[in-house]
Amino acid sequence: MATEKSTSPRKSTQATASNSERGATQTSAPKRRPSAPRASAPKRPTAMKVARTAASQLLELTGRDAEGVTGIQRTDDGWKVLVEVVEVRRIPETTDILALYEVTTDEDGDLEGYRRLRRYARGVPGED
Repeated sequence: MATEKSTSPRKSTQATASNSERGATQTSAPKRRPSAPRASAPKRPTAMKVARTAASQLLELTGRDAEGVTGIQRTDDGWKVLVEVVEVRRIPETTDILALYEVTTDEDGDLEGYRRLRRYARGVPGED
């Protein structure tokens, strides 16, 4: 029996050592990482940014200077921007020929199309 007692503790000591060795070599369960922040919805451009973009894109397409934005309206598909453009420069300036363009954009403010609504001389009262 004395032999059993001396072997038993060794076995349990070895088993304990084996368990601790296993624990050292085994990887513990992965720690939970905090969840990544949710992606926020893309920020929609403001009316001012859409107006500026529409005027500059119209300039690129027509080569004519935008005098100013006279109107902007949100639509189901994006934006409608009214841009006044100098079509013909004259001397004196009061006789310049202006045009009113309607620019349509998508939700992000990128130009989808444009059309000239009317032409008129600067300073001449017209229909509104």
